[in-house]
Amino acid sequence: MDSDERFTSFVREHTQALLKTAYLLTRNPGEAEELVQDTLVWLYPRWQQVEAAGNQLAYVRKAAVNRFLAGRRRLSSTEVLFDAARERAADRPGVPDRTAEVDERIALWSQLGELSERQRAALVLRFFHDLPDDEVAEVLDCRVGTVRSLISRALSALRASGDFADDAVSARYLRNVT
Repeated sequence: MDSDERFTSFVREHTQALLKTAYLLTRNPGEAEELVQDTLVWLYPRWQQVEAAGNQLAYVRKAAVNRFLAGRRRLSSTEVLFDAARERAADRPGVPDRTAEVDERIALWSQLGELSERQRAALVLRFFHDLPDDEVAEVLDCRVGTVRSLISRALSALRASGDFADDAVSARYLRNVT
């Protein structure tokens, strides 16, 4: 068996174990796959050296860990903290600052979780799906007056939080959910 065949055999036999290690390091399945692939691509031209080391799995695992740590060191020197990025964006004229919009959306989702299921359903049907009250009533199997009451109470609860002063804010975010 030549070197290429031995490398292929190793990859088939040990990829899952390497992926588990990489996943524990990166905590992200995509990054784990990329780390394993990067490591194997880097080691392929040096495969005879890997074989000469004896325990191939230990050698490749160590190479993966080293590549992971080296990658983290490289990233850490170029990473920008969120607050610093926000400040730099605020300094650039003509570049909209969308962070407040994200903060409002997060607050809305948190407060939606505090509403009753029926109130939440009524808001989602009314504002996200833009259904008229009679269609919301049909979906919820209740009267139109009940739908209006559910929506009114839900919006009152959102307004009472102080974060959502009017219905337009809630409607805008519910409509723009992706």
